[in-house]
Amino acid sequence: MPQDPELVAFLKANPAFPTTNVLDHLRLTEYARLDVNGQIYLDYTGGGLYAESQILRHHRLLSEHVFGNPHSTNSASVSSTELVEHAREYILRFFKADPNEYIAIFTANASGALKIVGESYPFDANSRYLLTFDNHNSVNGIREFAHARGANVTYIPVSLPDMRVDESFLAEQLTRRRKSGCHLFAFPAQSNFSGVQHPLEWIELAHEHGWDVLLDAAAFVPTNQLDLSSVKPDYVPVSFYKMFGYPTGLGALIARKSALEKLHRPWFAGGTITVASVQGDKYYLADGPAAFEDGTLDYLNIPAIEIGLKHIESIGYDVIHERVRMLTGWLLENLAAMRHSTGAPLVRIYGPTVAEGRGGSVTVNFFDRDGSPIDHRFIESEANKVGISLRTGCFCNPGAGEVALGISRVELDVCFTQPGHEARLSIDDFRRCIDGKSSGAVRISVGMVTNFRDVQSVIEFARGLLG
Repeated sequence: MPQDPELVAFLKANPAFPTTNVLDHLRLTEYARLDVNGQIYLDYTGGGLYAESQILRHHRLLSEHVFGNPHSTNSASVSSTELVEHAREYILRFFKADPNEYIAIFTANASGALKIVGESYPFDANSRYLLTFDNHNSVNGIREFAHARGANVTYIPVSLPDMRVDESFLAEQLTRRRKSGCHLFAFPAQSNFSGVQHPLEWIELAHEHGWDVLLDAAAFVPTNQLDLSSVKPDYVPVSFYKMFGYPTGLGALIARKSALEKLHRPWFAGGTITVASVQGDKYYLADGPAAFEDGTLDYLNIPAIEIGLKHIESIGYDVIHERVRMLTGWLLENLAAMRHSTGAPLVRIYGPTVAEGRGGSVTVNFFDRDGSPIDHRFIESEANKVGISLRTGCFCNPGAGEVALGISRVELDVCFTQPGHEARLSIDDFRRCIDGKSSGAVRISVGMVTNFRDVQSVIEFARGLLG
């Protein structure tokens, strides 16, 4: 039987790839629906995929037991409380976080975790909020809480072509803090736009200068181990569906207890207090995570988090990371080499063009033989026709997107101050403002059960755009 020459070339370049074959077996047994449905799924940064066994184990748990609202002491409620607290403990264990130092707070997602920090952090006129251009919108959104309380907000730019930070500029900014006031530095462990993995050493550098550190780990932890026994960020938001697909609607804020003491919530809710009085106009917040968990927890789905974490552990991050690294490298190499008959490149890659120091998110734009950008919406539409799931847009990361697409501050100011744009700006309005430039990009993200055929399919799809 003749061998696929592309596969032969890939294996020659990546001789360690067969050591990740356990993931091919999982693909056949736990994720068979991908191939049954002819789906080439390459949007793992948008959302992970669940294994069949995760669903079965969770449903078996629900079908065999009775669980009630945990805000009580009846037997059904106690059963729920025990599972919720066990899942909370398992999250800390999974991330190697000392329970004497860290606490896990359940949220709806990473954005919910970030909102807790933003609304509760003690910003004032003496404070600074320092963050990189390369951040998810939910991290950017914290600036509105900082602005409202008079804090200084400063962005650290990223530079083309690799979309990395000038570390000397960052170091200089970290030295600029007042002795009074609280100061917060936020950055992603891995960019959800370019796949860049920013140095975790920044955490200790910031601590040396007296900053609290918010590490957005949502795009990092699906394929990389975050070891909180060796790096010590103060606030870590995660979304579990990005790691293992199910359940959606649950995340966590993993916070150092010392940093959590700085947070002061602007309101209280059911479940967050020990006592609240209407006539006395007084309330007392609960201790620990309960003070930040509004209302009734999603107690039926929280046990599925532990099932998902154990699924990741049964595979091992080393295997997942190596699989993603090798396939991403092959994708980057092939895309970068594609040229039209005119010699013009087919794609422009935003971020590192090699697999080292980056994750599995590969963001590009496609260009025609004359060098004009091809609308990213057209690319997505064509990919849909051949069963390839990609993501297009700016991926809720406008800072990285503006740098990558060459959209200047002047262009943005002109756009935002046009008549009719003061209060509302549609995406079509925005496209008209930057006429001639791409308003978004195409993100191809490799994940845990991506195989060689998936990557080769998107490479062949790209070749079909050559002219």
